[in-house]
This record gives sequence, C-alpha cells and structure tokens, in this order.
Amino acid sequence: MKGLGWTLAIALTLLSAATSWAQTDVISEINVQGNRRIPAETVKARIFTHPGDIYDPAALERDFNSLWNTGYFEDIRFSREQTPKGWRLIIQVKEKPTIREINYVGLSSVSTSDVLDRFKEAKVGLSVESQYDPTKVKKAEVTIKGLLAEHGRQFATVRTEKRQIPPAAVGITFVIKEGPKVKVGKIKFEGNKNVKSRVLRYAMKNLRPIGIPHSIFLEDIFARTYDATKLDEDTERVRNEYQNRGYFKMNTSGQAKTEIHDTGHTGFHIPLLQGGVGKSVDITMPIDEGERYTLGGITFKNNKAVQNVKALRAIFPIKDGDVFSKEKIAKGLENLRKAYGELGYINFTSIPDTHFDDDKKLIYLDIDVDEGKAFYVRRIEFQGNTTTRDKVIRREIALEEGNVYNSHYWELSLLRLNQLGYFDQLKPDDPNTTIRQLDEKDGLVDLTLKIHEKGKNSIGLNGGVSGLEGAFVGINYATNNFLGLGETLQVQLSAGNLAKSVRFGFTQPYMFDRPLQFGFNVYYTNTKYDQARQLSILGGQPLNLPNAVLQNLQNYTQQSAGFTSSLSYPLHRSFKRLGITYSFDRSSLAALSTASRNLFEFLAFRGISGPVALNGIITSKIFPNFSFNTLDSPISPHHGHQFTLGAEIAGLGGTIRSVRPIVQYKKFIPMQNRRNALGFNVQGSFITGFAGLVAPPFQRAYMGGENDLRGFDVRSVSPVAFLPNVGSITLTNPDGTPVPRDPQNPRAGNVTIPIPIDQITFPGGDLSIVTNMEYRITIYGPVALAPFVDLGIDPIVRPSQLQIAQQQFLDVTGTIVGCPVLSQTATANTCTLGSVLNPPPSQNLQVLSSTNWRPRMSTGLELQMFLPVVNAPFRIYWAYNPLRLDNPANPPIPITRGMFPSGNAEGAGNYTFNLAKNTYSPSFLLREPRKTFRFTVATTF
Repeated sequence: MKGLGWTLAIALTLLSAATSWAQTDVISEINVQGNRRIPAETVKARIFTHPGDIYDPAALERDFNSLWNTGYFEDIRFSREQTPKGWRLIIQVKEKPTIREINYVGLSSVSTSDVLDRFKEAKVGLSVESQYDPTKVKKAEVTIKGLLAEHGRQFATVRTEKRQIPPAAVGITFVIKEGPKVKVGKIKFEGNKNVKSRVLRYAMKNLRPIGIPHSIFLEDIFARTYDATKLDEDTERVRNEYQNRGYFKMNTSGQAKTEIHDTGHTGFHIPLLQGGVGKSVDITMPIDEGERYTLGGITFKNNKAVQNVKALRAIFPIKDGDVFSKEKIAKGLENLRKAYGELGYINFTSIPDTHFDDDKKLIYLDIDVDEGKAFYVRRIEFQGNTTTRDKVIRREIALEEGNVYNSHYWELSLLRLNQLGYFDQLKPDDPNTTIRQLDEKDGLVDLTLKIHEKGKNSIGLNGGVSGLEGAFVGINYATNNFLGLGETLQVQLSAGNLAKSVRFGFTQPYMFDRPLQFGFNVYYTNTKYDQARQLSILGGQPLNLPNAVLQNLQNYTQQSAGFTSSLSYPLHRSFKRLGITYSFDRSSLAALSTASRNLFEFLAFRGISGPVALNGIITSKIFPNFSFNTLDSPISPHHGHQFTLGAEIAGLGGTIRSVRPIVQYKKFIPMQNRRNALGFNVQGSFITGFAGLVAPPFQRAYMGGENDLRGFDVRSVSPVAFLPNVGSITLTNPDGTPVPRDPQNPRAGNVTIPIPIDQITFPGGDLSIVTNMEYRITIYGPVALAPFVDLGIDPIVRPSQLQIAQQQFLDVTGTIVGCPVLSQTATANTCTLGSVLNPPPSQNLQVLSSTNWRPRMSTGLELQMFLPVVNAPFRIYWAYNPLRLDNPANPPIPITRGMFPSGNAEGAGNYTFNLAKNTYSPSFLLREPRKTFRFTVATTF
C-alpha cells in the first residue's frame, strides 16, 4: 500500500506540472489599442485567433496579413504579456487618417464634377470620408493629368499637398498648373497620290480643324484641341477613307509623327485676331496607298432559308466591277441582317471572307451565313405604363402573338408609338428598350417593351409675342392621353392686344375600338389685323405715320365662330392615312382703313357688294386628304418624312364658293449620330373661286412671319395691285384758298372736281409656294440652335379672281371725271364736267407686274427651346432678307392736267392738279425690311 501511495503522489505531481505548462501557452485575452474610428470588435472579427487558442506564431502572422489587407491601418504591431491564465495578446494599431476635404487649386479647363466623374470611371477610390491612401492619391494625380491632356493641356503638372486636421484626419489639395493649351497645328500626309489631303483631313473627325466642310477657304477656321488618345482613332478613319475608295491594302507606314512647337505672340496682341502664347502639334501621317481594287463578286454559303442568291446579292449597294468600298460592304451586311430579321432569324450572323486576285486587282467576298432558327412571337408585354392602358400600346404594335417575329414590323411599331407623344423616345437599337427572352428549344421569343411615360396633363399659363396675335397671355389645359385611353382633350383661352380666342377640342384615336380617328374642335376668335400696330409691336417702338399712309395699310377686325370635325382611317400596316374634315365658319369683318374697306367691299366674293358683304360670311367646306407620316416625334423630329395632299372645297351651303388644293412635304435627316437633324419643308397651295364668285380676300395667300418667311412681317408679303375708284378734290387757288361756287355767298360751298383714284392695295396671291430648310443643332435637352433659310413666292396667277363687283365697277366707269372748263361770273363759278374714263379701267384689279412673281428669301439663326411651363416652343431668331421688295410703284391710271380748268382759272387748275397728283396718285416706295430680330411662341415646321 505504501508503494501505491508513492506512485499516486508522483502521478498527481506530474499532472499538475503539465496543466501549469499548458496554461502558459494559451491566449487568455485579446486587447486592441490605438483604434479611434474602428471598433475593437471589428478588429477582432478580422483575425482568426480567439481567446482560448494555443499561442501560434504562424497563426499570428496570418492575422497580421488579414488586418493589413483591410487598408484601414498604416501601422500594426502584435505583442504579448504573461498572465496567470495565459498570454494576453495586444494588437497595437495606427489608423490611416480620414480624408475630410479634397480641394483643387488651379483647375480651369475642366470642372470639379468632370474630375469626379473621371475618378469614378477610373475607379480611383478617392473621396471625402474615405481612408487616406498614398497609392490612391498618386493614381488620382495620373487621372487628372490624363483628363487635362484630353483637353489640350499636355504639359499640365499635378502636385498633392497634405494637411493634418486634428485629431486623426487630413485635407488633400491638388495643386494644378495646367500650362499652355495645345492645339492641333498643320496636318500633313506623305505619299497620298490619289486622294487629296483635304479629303483625308476631313476624315479625321477628332482632330480636323473646325470650319465649313467643302468650302476650300473656310475649312480651317478654328483649330481643335490636341488629344493624343484620339490620334489612333483618326488614323483608322483615314484608313477607312482609303478602303472606301478601293485601296483596301492601304497602310499608314507606322505611327503618325507629331511635332510640338510654340505659337502665339509673346507681347501685345489683338484678341480674337492674334493668339496668345501657346503650343501647337503638327501631325505628319505617312501613307502607303497600295493598289486600287474592284469588287470581283460576292458569294454566299449555308443560306438554307433563302435560296434565292440573286435576292441576297441585290441587298448589297455595290455591283460587281465597282470600286471596292468597305462602307458599302458593311451596309450590305447590315441589310442582310435586317432581311433575315424580317423572317424571324433573330440570331442571324454573317462572316465575310475576303480573297484577293492581286494580278487582276479584284476582291472576292465569300459570306458564310449562320441563319440560326426562325422564332415565333409567344408573348408581348409592357413595362412602365402606369397610366396608359395596355390596349392603347398594343393596338400600335404591328407584330402579332403567334406569328413569325419580324424585326421590321417591330421597328415600325416603335415608330408609331413615338408618334403618339405619350412616351420618351423609344429607340430600336437601344438594348434597354426591348428585352428578348429566347426559347431556343421551341423557337419562341417573349418581347418585353420598357417604356417611360411623359406627363400627360398640362395646366399652365402661357404668353409671349406672336406676329399675328401680338403680345398675348393665355391659360390652357391639355391632355394627350385622357384616362390612359389615348384620347386628346384640350381647352384654351387666350387674350392679346390683337387677338382673343377660345377653343375646345377632343380627339378619339380609336373609335368603336377600330383605327378610326374622330375629332372635333369648337372655337371663337376675334382678331384685329392692324398692319401699323403690328409693325410697332414687333419693332418695340411707336410709329407716327400720317393718316394718308395709315389709310393705305390693311386695318380690319374679324370675328369668327365655328367648328371642325374630322374623320380618318389608316391603311393596313402602313403610315398612310385617308381622312376628311368638315368645317363651318361664320365670320364678320369691320374694315377700319380705306385700303381694307375698298378691297373687301369691291371684290365679288359672295355675290353682293357694299358693307353688307362683310357681315355673316359663312364658309362651309370639306377637306378630303391623304397623308403619309414616318416622323419619329411630333415635336422635334430627327428622322422620317411626312406628305400631305388634299383639297379644301367650300360651297356646301354658305356664301363662299372656292377650291384650294394643298400639298406639303417635310423631311428630316439625322446627322451626327442622330444628335442633330437637317430639316426640309415645302408647301404649296392654290385658291380659286367658282360659280361666278371669287375667293374672299382674307383667305388668299399672304406670307411673312414665323410660320413661313421668318425675316418678313406677318402677312406683309403680297403682290401689289391698284383698285380703281372715284373721288373728288376742291379747286384751290395758288394761295391755298378754295374757289367758291358763289363768290358772294361762301355758304354755297366750294367748287369740287371729280377725279379718278387708284387705291393701292395688297390683295394676296392665289398661288403660294414656300420652302424652309434648317439644321437643328441640339445643345442640351430641348434647347437647339438652328441656322435656317426660307424661300417663298405668292403670285397672282388668275387676275380674273380679283374681279370688282358689278355695281362698284359701274359706279367707277359711269362717273364723269374732270373739270376742263370753269365758267366764272360775278355770282357763280360753274364747272363744265369732262367725260367718263376712256379707255375704261379693267374690271379686275390692276396688278403691279414688278411685285408679281417676286420671290422672297430669308436666312438667319434661330434659338429654339421647348418650355414645359409655357407648353409651347419658344424661339428667338435673327433673320436677314437677301431677296426683298425695294422699288417704287406708280398708279396705272394717271391724273392728267386736262382734268383741271385752264384759261382764267389756269392758276387754280395748275395748283390743284399738282395737289391731286401728290395726294391721290403718288409714287409709292415699296420697301420691305432688310433684317429682323424677333422672339415668338410658334413653330415654322
């Protein structure tokens, strides 16, 4: 027993020693020191060692690397302390300072937001409240220098200053010296024998000078900023230019050579004419043109769905034997893809293989066709239409579920939706517009159209200056998608110093759930056309004109009330539409000047004459029409064309009998990757009366203003005519005293002489042709700058349509004019009358030939803005009129000396003759404005 006791004691002693030794290598606790922003628990979560683990140097090395890789610290130290329970592990950290602010000093060529955007693109990772990292700061310096180099600052330097912000933050300041701006100097080509340097220079889109293309002398107006990163891209464009001209193996013989040199004037220099100190880069591009190749032929293989090789070959806009053009081949491959897309082959691809016959200088193209599978449409769905109902969208979709997918029909569907104006622009080539989910196994495709609705309702106050309405203000409510059903409702009230109007309109695009568009419009307008006041408003200053001049200007008011009703139907699967419109209008005119009174009362436009002819003018007319419209937007189109053909026929009741055929064509061509647009518009009309009546004067063609010829005053462009009439003048002595009928009785009145009068008037043309062209340069969003040219003419083709009413004509031709003999006695001065006009004047207005068939042209620059608040396009433009009217006009029927007494009364006869000639038969100076500056709320086309 004693031996057993000793054995047990020794065992207990050894066990106690082992336990004590084991506790000395155990990590009993972990302490984190030096941390300010980062919690200790976060630090502990980043390491793999925990209390209770055996102390292991290899494990601690792994923990160190884990903490260091977080990037939070600039110094980390591990230490340990012995405790009765084991090792205390101490992690001593020094956090990287936090960036409190980032400043940029000396930055002017680019904005701070540009720098931040570039930081985001380059993934610099440097921002306020991030950890300070010298590596990221250095990357930021390189990024800023690269950004400045793209803007011509090739010699920019960037230096970083770091400032401590207690207790543990820093502020960073990038000190930037941009240096001189580097411009593109001379661009030379060496070795180009068959293509002119100016053609190659124009192909360099990024570095070529800014100027007027193909103008020879004005191509190099402004030098572009040099950007070295764009040189390779422009070199490739030069290569493409050669390949489009048959030089397929053209080579640039190495990199383009650049040479930097100083430019500008170091001393005094004239701004805009002489540049300051700067630098310029001359570019020399060596070229090895090689041989010119023609197309030998195009073959196809693996084309199973379309076996007609001739049809596939006809898609390519290049014939065998033509000069090889890479651009035309690319266009043909795109046409091939679209052709197969119309047959449902969504995954179609084509791989061209080129073979050369260097002896004959021919290129053969072998196109390997991978047709894939034809897909059928299983489902068409829409996303984003919170208001517009699905059926409104679906009825514009030309594709039908269950049929073969057709890419052309899908593009037409998007175009039709764009024409509605309900949604933001839908682009067929935008992958975010259409989502295609393909079922390769069954050959089915699900289409999801993603749309974003525009605001459909607008309630706003609008106002501005219009040439026809003058200064105006109005309130309107309009919805182009009423209740999400696609219906249009509009209510408008407008009041101005020249016009007042009230309108209510409604349009139902799908009547009875069929593509039958019905609409009506009810209106009342009160317009005062005062030519003198209009000139005063548009000129911004009052005009003090003598009464004789005012009486020769148009001045009348017109009150109109009526309605229009329209019905149209589209032809199947096309943008063609047939329609008919009925209009009923009741108008009354009040002539306020002699020119307007004579014109309206003398013309036989309703079968009666005199003042009664101006009241209750009823126009009842129909307008059958045909239209074709592929414009991609109703407000600011960039692509497509529109054609309208119709005829207004007035005579279904009412008092007016007239016919007016109308034709209009407008086209927009996208430019600069669809950012800009070239627009063209031509419109023509002709009006004539029938059934013995002429068209009313206020419906004839007058040009001028923001709707056609922008540089001319509204409705001021018209042929000039003279209206014959009869008036009288008092016989006057040379001293200015009148000759009395009875020298002894002044109350008996004065001697008056009837004389012919030619009243100048502007009757308007019966033919109207106007063309407009403008290049719309998009500046930002709805703001555009547009150089424009307007050309128009409104002649009188049928003078018989300016026929004087029978009663007025008889009054003129039956009146005896003149007083060739004055019998004088002590008690009476008796006038012996002359004779009627011989030869008699024509019953038609006498048109001044120098003003008929006289074209007008206006050109200028226009700033266009579509303001949502005003809900109308606002424009400011300056126009110059190179073709205008600037010549005198003499009356056709002269006042002769033989109409006035001679003999004893010769003195009074001579004086009165000169007075009558200057007052009633003057030489008029017809002078239209040379230039115009105007702002308006309207559109031209």
